[in-house]
Amino acid sequence: MSQTAPLPIPQGLPMERDAGPFDPPREITRLREARPVSPLAFPDGHEGWLVTGYDTVRQLMADTRFSSRQDIGILHVPYETPGMPAPTEPSPQIPGLFIAMDPPDHTRLRRKLTGAFTVRRMKQLEERITEIVERQLDELARLTPPVDLVKEFALPVPSLVICELLGVPYADRANFQVNSAKFLVKDQSLEEKVAAYGAMTTYLAELVTRKRAAPGEDILSDLARHDDLSIEELTGVAFLLLLAGHETTANMLALGTFALLEHPEQLAELRANPDLLPDAVEELMRYLSVADIFYRYATEDIELGGETIGKGSTVVVSLLAANHDPQRFDNPDTLDIHRKARGHLSFGHGVHQCLGQQLARIEMRAGFDGLLRRLPTLQLAIPADEVKLKTDMNIYGVHELPVTWTPSVTSAS
Repeated sequence: MSQTAPLPIPQGLPMERDAGPFDPPREITRLREARPVSPLAFPDGHEGWLVTGYDTVRQLMADTRFSSRQDIGILHVPYETPGMPAPTEPSPQIPGLFIAMDPPDHTRLRRKLTGAFTVRRMKQLEERITEIVERQLDELARLTPPVDLVKEFALPVPSLVICELLGVPYADRANFQVNSAKFLVKDQSLEEKVAAYGAMTTYLAELVTRKRAAPGEDILSDLARHDDLSIEELTGVAFLLLLAGHETTANMLALGTFALLEHPEQLAELRANPDLLPDAVEELMRYLSVADIFYRYATEDIELGGETIGKGSTVVVSLLAANHDPQRFDNPDTLDIHRKARGHLSFGHGVHQCLGQQLARIEMRAGFDGLLRRLPTLQLAIPADEVKLKTDMNIYGVHELPVTWTPSVTSAS
């Protein structure tokens, strides 16, 4: 049944991380405990919904009546999809951006990529990913600390991997890294967001056009061989894969290292027992939930968690809140590398579940393993409360992570 306690309806998303750098905002936690599906008032007067409970989030993401398309209704909140018009108009659908599509359009595009991201193919890449990690650690170990771990390790590793996979020249990384970072800024004008998106897609359109003319041995070339995909669709897919392929993993590597350094007993145990690493990676993904907020749109009246979501309503989903739901995880606000956190929602759920999740897991296992093994004295070079958090970005993390270590105490690869 619907809860009838007279709760104030939040005005906009309560996203201030007032409980610490790794915990959900207190207001989000309060709402989840009181009403996992709660009304949410947007600045333009529209009343939508915020879904925070694990079971309700999972149910919603599996229900295709909650659409990912933004061209079927009014967009009432800032969203990370480019080309967004004023919030009183429907947002046009972007060719190739299948994360913002529903079946069968979503199915048609995603099916062309499933072969590229199979567990088997990702396993075959594992050795190459380990080589990339070790080479980057070689370069890191040659530097004189303190250094910024984001710049020297967390960002280069997934960038190198995704560039190699997609067939994007790594020499062009400055272009896409700068513009993808600009694109993910929360509070910016439409013009700024469109400019960053336009810079990336102009570059990628030229790249996929070249690959269609002379394909190589990479994922974008494989896609370019499909004559039924237009250059605009190829560009949209390339944008999505490039953005998701380096931003999320880079933020997980940096923020995950920060979290481990702030939990020294967990870090020591992980160093002593590397077999715990697969579980530790799942737990870090659950605990940190760097890609937190997603949006859905009700295509009809839908019952969810004892509430009726009216047709046309904007529904905000918090994966961070769901991953910290005590109804699903014991002591959810505690980092516990022994936890069996499989079933967390950090990769989403349903038809939009992350295509590259196995790749991300392999990168994180290799990255954390290398860091812990090669730099046994790694520590923060500044006080924890001085670390610059990405509260201004649509993917959470740290802007910089200054670290130091004892240069004489490093391990060979």
